[in-house]
Amino acid sequence: MSRPRFHLAFPVRDLEEARAFYGGLLGCAEGRSSPEWVDFDFHGHQIVAHLAPAPETVATNPVDGENVPVRHFGVILDLPAWRDLAGRLEAAGVDFIIPPQIRFQGQPGEQATLFFLDPSGNALEFKAFADDAMVFAR
Repeated sequence: MSRPRFHLAFPVRDLEEARAFYGGLLGCAEGRSSPEWVDFDFHGHQIVAHLAPAPETVATNPVDGENVPVRHFGVILDLPAWRDLAGRLEAAGVDFIIPPQIRFQGQPGEQATLFFLDPSGNALEFKAFADDAMVFAR
């Protein structure tokens, strides 16, 4: 059974910088574009970087001992792909908001997670579950 795909539009300060980050570093294929926006294939989902030069402030909430950015997006990968991405980001010298780690260890919802900002200050989270049944565990 195929899952629905999500669409997310978000602000960036510079489209070429967004292309280098999402297309280059994260490996997202580029789709349609204009002088004001560009589509990316984000693990089968459509994300759209819209030119909006004014940055926003990043509010956080505490989650399992970490300050998690309230406004963020990301994707749930399988564990090998998450480890691969974490290694690629570490090798690239990405400055993590929350470094690669296991959250909620030994509890329902245990997950591998990491957070970082794109060049425009948008927070991204990539996570993985050893057991997919834990995605919505309480």
